[in-house]
Amino acid sequence: MAQQIGTGIELIARRKDGSEFPIEIMLSPLESAEGILVTAAIRDISVRRAAEKHLGQMEGRYRGLLEAAPDAMVVVNQGGEIVLLNVQAEKQFGYRRDELVGQKVKNIIPEGFAERLIADALRSVEDALAQQIGTGIELIARRKNGSEFPIELMLSPLESAEGILVTAAVRDITARKQAEAYLLNKVEELNRSNEELGQFAYVVSHDLQEPLRMVASYTQLLSRRYKGQLDSDADEFISFAVDGASRMQRLIQNLLAYSRVGTKGKDLLDTSSEEALQQALINLRGAIKDSGALVTHDPLPAVLADEMQLIQLFQNLVGNAIKYQSSGVPRVHVSASKNGGKKWIFSVQDNGLGIDSQYFEKIFGMFQRLHKREEFAGTGIGLAICKKIVERHGGSISVQSRPGHGSTFRFALAGTERKP
Repeated sequence: MAQQIGTGIELIARRKDGSEFPIEIMLSPLESAEGILVTAAIRDISVRRAAEKHLGQMEGRYRGLLEAAPDAMVVVNQGGEIVLLNVQAEKQFGYRRDELVGQKVKNIIPEGFAERLIADALRSVEDALAQQIGTGIELIARRKNGSEFPIELMLSPLESAEGILVTAAVRDITARKQAEAYLLNKVEELNRSNEELGQFAYVVSHDLQEPLRMVASYTQLLSRRYKGQLDSDADEFISFAVDGASRMQRLIQNLLAYSRVGTKGKDLLDTSSEEALQQALINLRGAIKDSGALVTHDPLPAVLADEMQLIQLFQNLVGNAIKYQSSGVPRVHVSASKNGGKKWIFSVQDNGLGIDSQYFEKIFGMFQRLHKREEFAGTGIGLAICKKIVERHGGSISVQSRPGHGSTFRFALAGTERKP
Protein backbone atom coordinates (compact mmCIF):
# COMPACT_ATOMS: atom_id res chain seq x y z
CA MET A 1 0.00 0.00 0.00
CA ALA A 2 3.00 2.25 0.50
CA GLN A 3 3.92 2.03 -3.14
CA GLN A 4 2.86 5.16 -5.03
CA ILE A 5 1.69 5.64 -8.59
CA GLY A 6 4.64 6.66 -10.74
CA THR A 7 6.87 3.98 -9.29
CA GLY A 8 5.22 1.04 -10.99
CA ILE A 9 6.53 -1.33 -13.61
CA GLU A 10 6.45 -0.23 -17.23
CA LEU A 11 5.02 -2.72 -19.73
CA ILE A 12 3.46 -2.84 -23.17
CA ALA A 13 -0.35 -3.21 -23.50
CA ARG A 14 -2.39 -4.26 -26.53
CA ARG A 15 -5.72 -2.81 -27.65
CA LYS A 16 -8.60 -4.72 -29.28
CA ASP A 17 -7.44 -3.52 -32.69
CA GLY A 18 -4.01 -5.03 -32.06
CA SER A 19 -2.14 -1.71 -31.61
CA GLU A 20 0.29 -1.55 -28.71
CA PHE A 21 1.05 1.29 -26.30
CA PRO A 22 3.26 1.78 -23.25
CA ILE A 23 1.73 1.57 -19.77
CA GLU A 24 2.74 1.93 -16.16
CA ILE A 25 1.05 -0.69 -13.96
CA MET A 26 0.55 -0.64 -10.17
CA LEU A 27 -0.69 -3.76 -8.35
CA SER A 28 -2.56 -3.75 -5.03
CA PRO A 29 -4.09 -6.64 -3.01
CA LEU A 30 -7.85 -6.74 -2.43
CA GLU A 31 -9.54 -9.15 -0.01
CA SER A 32 -12.88 -10.58 -1.15
CA ALA A 33 -15.20 -13.48 -0.47
CA GLU A 34 -13.50 -15.24 -3.31
CA GLY A 35 -10.11 -14.78 -1.71
CA ILE A 36 -7.31 -12.33 -2.43
CA LEU A 37 -7.84 -10.43 -5.63
CA VAL A 38 -5.33 -8.08 -7.26
CA THR A 39 -6.26 -4.56 -8.41
CA ALA A 40 -4.21 -3.30 -11.38
CA ALA A 41 -4.06 0.47 -11.87
CA ILE A 42 -3.01 1.01 -15.49
CA ARG A 43 -1.81 4.38 -16.79
CA ASP A 44 -1.20 5.11 -20.48
CA ILE A 45 2.27 6.73 -20.61
CA SER A 46 2.44 7.28 -24.37
CA VAL A 47 2.70 11.06 -23.95
CA ARG A 48 5.39 10.75 -21.27
CA ARG A 49 7.40 8.29 -23.33
CA ALA A 50 7.20 10.58 -26.39
CA ALA A 51 8.35 13.52 -24.28
CA GLU A 52 11.22 11.52 -22.82
CA LYS A 53 12.26 10.35 -26.28
CA HIS A 54 12.16 13.92 -27.58
CA LEU A 55 14.13 15.15 -24.59
CA GLY A 56 16.67 12.39 -25.08
CA GLN A 57 17.08 13.29 -28.73
CA MET A 58 17.40 16.96 -27.85
CA GLU A 59 19.96 16.21 -25.17
CA GLY A 60 21.91 14.01 -27.57
CA ARG A 61 22.01 16.73 -30.21
CA TYR A 62 22.83 19.37 -27.63
CA ARG A 63 25.62 17.25 -26.14
CA GLY A 64 27.02 16.85 -29.66
CA LEU A 65 27.05 20.62 -30.06
CA LEU A 66 28.74 21.01 -26.67
CA GLU A 67 31.48 18.55 -27.56
CA ALA A 68 32.07 20.21 -30.95
CA ALA A 69 32.53 23.67 -29.41
CA PRO A 70 36.13 24.99 -29.38
CA ASP A 71 35.59 26.62 -25.97
CA ALA A 72 34.85 25.08 -22.59
CA MET A 73 31.05 24.74 -22.28
CA VAL A 74 29.33 24.42 -18.90
CA VAL A 75 25.55 24.14 -18.43
CA VAL A 76 24.30 25.45 -15.08
CA ASN A 77 20.83 25.37 -13.49
CA GLN A 78 19.26 28.29 -11.65
CA GLY A 79 20.69 26.97 -8.40
CA GLY A 80 24.19 27.43 -9.74
CA GLU A 81 24.85 23.70 -10.10
CA ILE A 82 26.66 22.19 -13.08
CA VAL A 83 24.45 19.76 -15.01
CA LEU A 84 26.46 19.30 -18.21
CA LEU A 85 29.96 20.08 -19.50
CA ASN A 86 32.12 19.20 -22.50
CA VAL A 87 35.58 17.69 -22.85
CA GLN A 88 37.14 21.14 -23.31
CA ALA A 89 35.87 22.10 -19.85
CA GLU A 90 37.48 18.96 -18.40
CA LYS A 91 40.81 19.88 -20.02
CA GLN A 92 40.61 23.55 -19.13
CA PHE A 93 39.75 23.09 -15.45
CA GLY A 94 41.60 19.81 -14.85
CA TYR A 95 38.60 17.87 -13.52
CA ARG A 96 36.94 14.64 -14.64
CA ARG A 97 33.34 15.10 -15.76
CA ASP A 98 31.86 13.18 -12.82
CA GLU A 99 33.80 15.42 -10.40
CA LEU A 100 31.99 18.53 -11.65
CA VAL A 101 28.45 17.40 -12.48
CA GLY A 102 26.21 18.31 -9.55
CA GLN A 103 28.83 20.62 -8.03
CA LYS A 104 28.47 24.38 -7.60
CA VAL A 105 29.89 26.42 -10.47
CA LYS A 106 31.59 28.60 -7.82
CA ASN A 107 34.14 25.81 -7.42
CA ILE A 108 35.62 26.70 -10.81
CA ILE A 109 34.52 30.36 -11.15
CA PRO A 110 34.72 31.72 -7.57
CA GLU A 111 33.61 35.33 -8.10
CA GLY A 112 31.32 37.14 -10.50
CA PHE A 113 29.47 34.20 -12.07
CA ALA A 114 26.58 34.11 -9.61
CA GLU A 115 26.00 37.84 -10.03
CA ARG A 116 26.12 37.47 -13.80
CA LEU A 117 23.67 34.54 -13.60
CA ILE A 118 21.13 36.77 -11.86
CA ALA A 119 21.68 39.58 -14.35
CA ASP A 120 21.38 37.12 -17.22
CA ALA A 121 18.01 35.92 -15.94
CA LEU A 122 16.73 39.46 -16.29
CA ARG A 123 17.63 39.61 -20.00
CA SER A 124 15.37 38.53 -22.78
CA VAL A 125 16.28 35.41 -24.75
CA GLU A 126 16.75 37.58 -27.85
CA ASP A 127 19.23 39.85 -26.05
CA ALA A 128 21.20 36.90 -24.73
CA LEU A 129 21.40 35.15 -28.10
CA ALA A 130 22.40 38.39 -29.85
CA GLN A 131 25.52 38.72 -27.70
CA GLN A 132 28.67 37.54 -29.46
CA ILE A 133 31.83 35.97 -28.08
CA GLY A 134 34.36 38.73 -27.64
CA THR A 135 31.88 40.92 -25.77
CA GLY A 136 31.54 38.78 -22.64
CA ILE A 137 32.47 39.54 -19.07
CA GLU A 138 36.05 38.89 -18.00
CA LEU A 139 36.47 36.88 -14.78
CA ILE A 140 39.04 34.69 -13.04
CA ALA A 141 38.63 30.89 -13.11
CA ARG A 142 40.25 28.29 -10.87
CA ARG A 143 41.63 24.90 -11.90
CA LYS A 144 41.51 21.73 -9.79
CA ASN A 145 45.14 22.31 -8.73
CA GLY A 146 44.23 25.76 -7.38
CA SER A 147 45.92 27.80 -10.12
CA GLU A 148 43.92 30.69 -11.55
CA PHE A 149 43.63 32.01 -15.10
CA PRO A 150 41.68 34.79 -16.88
CA ILE A 151 38.53 33.85 -18.80
CA GLU A 152 35.91 35.49 -20.96
CA LEU A 153 32.39 34.32 -20.14
CA MET A 154 29.34 34.26 -22.40
CA LEU A 155 25.93 33.18 -21.09
CA SER A 156 22.96 31.94 -23.12
CA PRO A 157 19.57 30.57 -21.95
CA LEU A 158 18.52 26.98 -22.64
CA GLU A 159 14.97 25.73 -22.15
CA SER A 160 14.68 22.21 -20.75
CA ALA A 161 12.23 19.95 -18.94
CA GLU A 162 13.89 21.08 -15.70
CA GLY A 163 13.28 24.73 -16.47
CA ILE A 164 15.62 27.37 -17.82
CA LEU A 165 19.26 26.34 -17.79
CA VAL A 166 22.16 28.63 -18.62
CA THR A 167 24.92 27.64 -21.01
CA ALA A 168 28.26 29.25 -20.17
CA ALA A 169 30.88 29.47 -22.93
CA VAL A 170 34.21 29.83 -21.14
CA ARG A 171 37.24 31.00 -23.12
CA ASP A 172 40.76 30.96 -21.68
CA ILE A 173 42.18 34.40 -22.53
CA THR A 174 45.60 33.93 -20.93
CA ALA A 175 47.40 34.32 -24.28
CA ARG A 176 45.35 37.38 -25.15
CA LYS A 177 46.06 39.01 -21.79
CA GLN A 178 49.77 38.28 -22.15
CA ALA A 179 49.74 39.73 -25.67
CA GLU A 180 47.91 42.83 -24.44
CA ALA A 181 50.40 43.29 -21.60
CA TYR A 182 53.32 42.78 -23.99
CA LEU A 183 51.87 45.24 -26.49
CA LEU A 184 51.19 47.81 -23.78
CA ASN A 185 54.73 47.43 -22.51
CA LYS A 186 56.13 47.86 -26.04
CA VAL A 187 53.99 50.96 -26.61
CA GLU A 188 55.25 52.44 -23.35
CA GLU A 189 58.83 51.62 -24.33
CA LEU A 190 58.30 53.14 -27.78
CA ASN A 191 56.77 56.31 -26.33
CA ARG A 192 59.61 56.58 -23.84
CA SER A 193 62.17 55.99 -26.59
CA ASN A 194 60.53 58.60 -28.82
CA GLU A 195 60.47 61.12 -26.00
CA GLU A 196 64.13 60.45 -25.20
CA LEU A 197 65.08 60.63 -28.88
CA GLY A 198 63.17 63.89 -29.34
CA GLN A 199 64.76 65.34 -26.22
CA PHE A 200 68.20 64.14 -27.34
CA ALA A 201 67.79 65.70 -30.79
CA TYR A 202 66.61 68.96 -29.26
CA VAL A 203 69.44 69.14 -26.69
CA VAL A 204 72.13 68.15 -29.18
CA SER A 205 70.86 70.53 -31.83
CA HIS A 206 70.49 73.38 -29.37
CA ASP A 207 73.83 72.85 -27.63
CA LEU A 208 75.75 72.41 -30.88
CA GLN A 209 74.56 75.67 -32.36
CA GLU A 210 76.62 78.01 -30.19
CA PRO A 211 80.10 76.48 -30.78
CA LEU A 212 79.25 75.94 -34.44
CA ARG A 213 78.16 79.54 -34.78
CA MET A 214 81.59 80.54 -33.46
CA VAL A 215 83.37 78.20 -35.92
CA ALA A 216 81.29 79.55 -38.81
CA SER A 217 81.87 83.17 -37.80
CA TYR A 218 85.66 82.82 -37.56
CA THR A 219 86.01 80.80 -40.76
CA GLN A 220 83.96 83.45 -42.60
CA LEU A 221 86.17 86.13 -41.02
CA LEU A 222 89.27 84.26 -42.21
CA SER A 223 87.81 84.06 -45.69
CA ARG A 224 87.07 87.78 -45.87
CA ARG A 225 90.29 88.99 -44.27
CA TYR A 226 92.90 86.68 -45.77
CA LYS A 227 91.45 85.68 -49.13
CA GLY A 228 94.11 86.26 -51.80
CA GLN A 229 96.85 86.91 -49.21
CA LEU A 230 97.73 83.25 -48.86
CA ASP A 231 98.29 80.67 -51.57
CA SER A 232 95.46 79.10 -53.57
CA ASP A 233 95.45 75.97 -51.42
CA ALA A 234 94.83 78.03 -48.28
CA ASP A 235 91.96 79.86 -49.97
CA GLU A 236 90.44 76.51 -50.98
CA PHE A 237 90.83 75.08 -47.49
CA ILE A 238 89.15 78.11 -45.93
CA SER A 239 86.35 77.85 -48.49
CA PHE A 240 85.79 74.20 -47.57
CA ALA A 241 85.67 75.11 -43.87
CA VAL A 242 83.14 77.92 -44.47
CA ASP A 243 80.95 75.66 -46.61
CA GLY A 244 81.13 72.79 -44.10
CA ALA A 245 80.23 75.06 -41.19
CA SER A 246 77.29 76.55 -43.13
CA ARG A 247 75.96 73.11 -44.08
CA MET A 248 76.30 71.90 -40.50
CA GLN A 249 74.34 74.93 -39.28
CA ARG A 250 71.52 74.19 -41.74
CA LEU A 251 71.53 70.53 -40.74
CA ILE A 252 71.31 71.34 -37.03
CA GLN A 253 68.52 73.84 -37.62
CA ASN A 254 66.56 71.25 -39.61
CA LEU A 255 67.14 68.60 -36.92
CA LEU A 256 65.89 71.07 -34.35
CA ALA A 257 62.80 71.76 -36.50
CA TYR A 258 62.17 68.01 -36.89
CA SER A 259 62.43 67.33 -33.15
CA ARG A 260 60.06 70.20 -32.38
CA VAL A 261 57.23 68.98 -34.66
CA GLY A 262 55.80 66.67 -32.01
CA THR A 263 57.07 68.33 -28.80
CA LYS A 264 56.67 72.03 -29.53
CA GLY A 265 53.56 71.93 -31.71
CA LYS A 266 50.55 74.05 -30.85
CA ASP A 267 46.93 72.89 -30.61
CA LEU A 268 45.11 72.15 -33.86
CA LEU A 269 42.72 75.04 -34.48
CA ASP A 270 40.58 76.40 -37.32
CA THR A 271 43.18 77.66 -39.78
CA SER A 272 42.93 79.20 -43.22
CA SER A 273 45.14 77.06 -45.45
CA GLU A 274 45.09 79.84 -48.04
CA GLU A 275 46.58 82.33 -45.57
CA ALA A 276 49.16 79.71 -44.52
CA LEU A 277 50.18 79.26 -48.16
CA GLN A 278 50.48 83.02 -48.64
CA GLN A 279 52.80 83.27 -45.63
CA ALA A 280 54.89 80.39 -46.98
CA LEU A 281 55.22 82.21 -50.33
CA ILE A 282 56.35 85.36 -48.51
CA ASN A 283 59.07 83.27 -46.81
CA LEU A 284 60.07 81.91 -50.25
CA ARG A 285 60.01 85.24 -52.09
CA GLY A 286 63.79 85.19 -52.60
CA ALA A 287 63.72 81.75 -54.27
CA ILE A 288 60.64 82.69 -56.30
CA LYS A 289 62.25 85.90 -57.53
CA ASP A 290 65.59 84.28 -58.41
CA SER A 291 63.99 81.40 -60.32
CA GLY A 292 61.10 83.35 -61.86
CA ALA A 293 58.76 80.64 -60.52
CA LEU A 294 55.02 80.90 -61.13
CA VAL A 295 53.08 79.65 -58.10
CA THR A 296 49.28 79.46 -58.44
CA HIS A 297 46.52 78.00 -56.29
CA ASP A 298 42.79 77.27 -56.24
CA PRO A 299 40.58 78.56 -53.42
CA LEU A 300 41.78 76.67 -50.36
CA PRO A 301 39.66 75.56 -47.36
CA ALA A 302 39.81 76.12 -43.63
CA VAL A 303 41.30 73.12 -41.82
CA LEU A 304 42.17 71.95 -38.32
CA ALA A 305 45.88 72.63 -38.10
CA ASP A 306 48.83 74.09 -36.26
CA GLU A 307 49.25 77.26 -38.33
CA MET A 308 53.04 77.48 -38.02
CA GLN A 309 53.50 73.84 -39.01
CA LEU A 310 51.08 74.22 -41.94
CA ILE A 311 53.14 77.19 -43.17
CA GLN A 312 56.29 75.07 -42.85
CA LEU A 313 54.63 72.21 -44.74
CA PHE A 314 53.69 74.45 -47.70
CA GLN A 315 57.08 76.13 -47.59
CA ASN A 316 59.00 72.85 -47.78
CA LEU A 317 56.85 71.39 -50.59
CA VAL A 318 56.71 74.54 -52.73
CA GLY A 319 60.40 75.23 -52.04
CA ASN A 320 61.34 71.75 -53.26
CA ALA A 321 59.19 72.21 -56.37
CA ILE A 322 61.08 75.40 -57.20
CA LYS A 323 64.50 73.95 -56.39
CA TYR A 324 64.41 70.64 -58.27
CA GLN A 325 64.25 71.99 -61.84
CA SER A 326 66.51 71.35 -64.80
CA SER A 327 65.69 74.40 -66.90
CA GLY A 328 62.79 76.65 -67.74
CA VAL A 329 60.35 78.43 -65.45
CA PRO A 330 59.23 76.46 -62.38
CA ARG A 331 55.43 76.14 -62.29
CA VAL A 332 53.73 75.09 -59.06
CA HIS A 333 49.99 74.71 -58.47
CA VAL A 334 48.33 74.08 -55.09
CA SER A 335 44.77 72.73 -54.87
CA ALA A 336 42.44 70.91 -52.47
CA SER A 337 39.41 68.63 -52.84
CA LYS A 338 37.09 66.77 -50.45
CA ASN A 339 37.69 63.01 -50.21
CA GLY A 340 34.04 62.20 -49.56
CA GLY A 341 34.47 62.44 -45.79
CA LYS A 342 35.57 65.20 -43.44
CA LYS A 343 39.11 65.48 -44.82
CA TRP A 344 40.58 67.66 -47.55
CA ILE A 345 43.16 66.21 -49.92
CA PHE A 346 45.77 68.86 -50.79
CA SER A 347 47.89 68.59 -53.93
CA VAL A 348 51.14 70.42 -54.69
CA GLN A 349 51.90 69.87 -58.38
CA ASP A 350 55.07 70.95 -60.19
CA ASN A 351 56.80 70.64 -63.57
CA GLY A 352 60.19 69.70 -62.13
CA LEU A 353 62.61 66.83 -62.56
CA GLY A 354 60.25 64.14 -61.33
CA ILE A 355 61.03 61.08 -59.17
CA ASP A 356 61.42 57.43 -60.07
CA SER A 357 58.80 55.22 -58.38
CA GLN A 358 61.44 53.16 -56.55
CA TYR A 359 62.21 56.23 -54.42
CA PHE A 360 58.60 57.15 -53.47
CA GLU A 361 58.96 55.82 -49.90
CA LYS A 362 62.65 56.55 -49.46
CA ILE A 363 62.39 60.31 -49.99
CA PHE A 364 60.33 60.75 -46.80
CA GLY A 365 63.08 59.28 -44.63
CA MET A 366 65.73 61.21 -42.71
CA PHE A 367 68.85 62.33 -44.64
CA GLN A 368 67.57 60.88 -47.92
CA ARG A 369 68.89 62.67 -51.00
CA LEU A 370 68.45 61.69 -54.66
CA HIS A 371 70.94 64.21 -55.99
CA LYS A 372 74.53 65.12 -55.26
CA ARG A 373 75.20 68.09 -53.00
CA GLU A 374 76.97 69.81 -55.89
CA GLU A 375 73.72 69.69 -57.91
CA PHE A 376 71.23 70.83 -55.27
CA ALA A 377 71.81 72.17 -51.77
CA GLY A 378 69.94 70.63 -48.86
CA THR A 379 70.14 68.37 -45.83
CA GLY A 380 67.70 65.59 -46.79
CA ILE A 381 65.39 66.35 -43.86
CA GLY A 382 62.75 68.60 -45.49
CA LEU A 383 60.36 65.85 -46.63
CA ALA A 384 60.85 63.95 -43.35
CA ILE A 385 59.63 67.09 -41.58
CA CYS A 386 56.64 67.25 -43.95
CA LYS A 387 55.78 63.63 -43.18
CA LYS A 388 56.02 64.18 -39.44
CA ILE A 389 53.84 67.32 -39.62
CA VAL A 390 51.13 65.56 -41.66
CA GLU A 391 51.14 62.52 -39.35
CA ARG A 392 50.85 64.77 -36.31
CA HIS A 393 47.69 66.16 -37.97
CA GLY A 394 46.30 62.63 -38.37
CA GLY A 395 46.97 62.28 -42.10
CA SER A 396 49.46 60.77 -44.52
CA ILE A 397 51.55 62.12 -47.37
CA SER A 398 52.39 60.52 -50.71
CA VAL A 399 53.87 61.40 -54.09
CA GLN A 400 52.94 60.63 -57.66
CA SER A 401 55.64 61.29 -60.23
CA ARG A 402 57.59 60.24 -63.32
CA PRO A 403 61.14 61.31 -64.18
CA GLY A 404 60.99 64.32 -66.49
CA HIS A 405 57.25 64.86 -65.96
CA GLY A 406 57.10 66.66 -62.62
CA SER A 407 55.68 65.53 -59.29
CA THR A 408 52.45 65.84 -57.30
CA PHE A 409 52.63 65.61 -53.52
CA ARG A 410 49.33 64.88 -51.73
CA PHE A 411 48.41 65.05 -48.05
CA ALA A 412 45.15 65.01 -46.07
CA LEU A 413 43.95 67.42 -43.37
CA ALA A 414 40.68 67.46 -41.42
CA GLY A 415 38.30 70.23 -42.48
CA THR A 416 36.22 72.62 -40.34
CA GLU A 417 32.87 74.33 -40.72
CA ARG A 418 34.64 77.60 -41.39
CA LYS A 419 34.37 78.96 -44.93
CA PRO A 420 37.62 79.47 -46.88
